Amino acid sequence: MAANQLVKYENVSDQVLAKIKSFQEVGLQLPANYAIDNAMKAAWLVLQETEDKNHKKALEVCTKESIANSLLDMVLQGLSVHKKQGYFLVYGNQLSFQRSYFGTVALAKRTGEIKKEPVANVIYEGDEFIYTIDPATGLKSIVKHEQKIENIDSSKIKAAYCILQRENGTSTLEIMTIDQIRKAWDQSPTKGNSPAHKNFTDEMCKKTVIGRACKMMINSSDDAWLYEGKRDEFDADPSVESRNAQITQSGTQQFIEQADYEEVKPSAQDASNAQSGVTASKHEENAPEAKESANAEAPY
Repeated sequence: MAANQLVKYENVSDQVLAKIKSFQEVGLQLPANYAIDNAMKAAWLVLQETEDKNHKKALEVCTKESIANSLLDMVLQGLSVHKKQGYFLVYGNQLSFQRSYFGTVALAKRTGEIKKEPVANVIYEGDEFIYTIDPATGLKSIVKHEQKIENIDSSKIKAAYCILQRENGTSTLEIMTIDQIRKAWDQSPTKGNSPAHKNFTDEMCKKTVIGRACKMMINSSDDAWLYEGKRDEFDADPSVESRNAQITQSGTQQFIEQADYEEVKPSAQDASNAQSGVTASKHEENAPEAKESANAEAPY
């Protein structure tokens, strides 16, 4: 990337940090262990290598406003691309930050006071699975789940469930049938046809039901307004994201409105430093598939 292209966007980070500080002055509280500067620096490295589907750099094709808002979106959710909690995607001339599975779990643990890591299991044909629904609260609870080793067959999955244990001693049970899971996959860019879905179907079923349970926890938290409308890799439809990007560009949903970004002329030394910068991993428009494949065997 040309040196002057990098220098041109240097003050975008300053714009985002200034906006965050203004939010903090009126009560915004970020996680105690969240280092904004470190998260921004890591994001900047990733942004330098982020490309669209035509392999053009995001910093060359995306508007400055969408870049600033994507960074702001990441920080407001207290997430980090360095920790694989989200990634940047390019839709036309708009940049979007999309939360990953790991980001959704991190938010649920933070906002829902989850005591332990989410636990998920798959229900196969032949399993004996019984659950009840409390008529007073509507909450589900498992009565019995017995499974024989010979039942384990990815082609015979009937459902999956997730249990979240909270700090106050209560637990939440989320159950999804295989039909519901596949419909959720249909909302993702890969439509459930990625190598991870095909080769590790059981693990992807677990990830999906965990994601749904965690999102319900997030959306019921006191800070739900911060995450309203934020989609993750399991429910992000490219056509919807592209349309939302255009709406954002119109100014109706922008956090940071169009502003004057001073173009700083790089010195010879700056140009040399920029051209020899650290190389980060590339994130293309089909990033969700790559992420799912890489994380298919991740523990839950």
